[in-house]
Amino acid sequence: MNVFMLGEKSVISSLLLAVQATVPNSAAEFNWTGSAIIIGSSILALLIIPRVVRYPHVGAKMPLPFPSLFNNPSVGSFLAAMSTGHLIGIGAVLGLTNLGVI
Repeated sequence: MNVFMLGEKSVISSLLLAVQATVPNSAAEFNWTGSAIIIGSSILALLIIPRVVRYPHVGAKMPLPFPSLFNNPSVGSFLAAMSTGHLIGIGAVLGLTNLGVI
């Protein structure tokens, strides 16, 4: 943030103030539908990603309730699956929100 100190007063850059007036409020409010989509995509990614990672069993194992269902992933492949699931889920939520479905 560009703040210039002039004595006791702080002045915000006029460029920042100009941009602030033109940006619409596009923040979506929280709803449980988006959370369900992200959880579903994360679980789907957890089912798929450990099967396609080159070395899914290298390192400490995640203590998951059904290890054979999730291919007994290591911590690294679990984090990769959760990251991928969140990226896909956020994209789906934003796309469905822009289409007006959610």
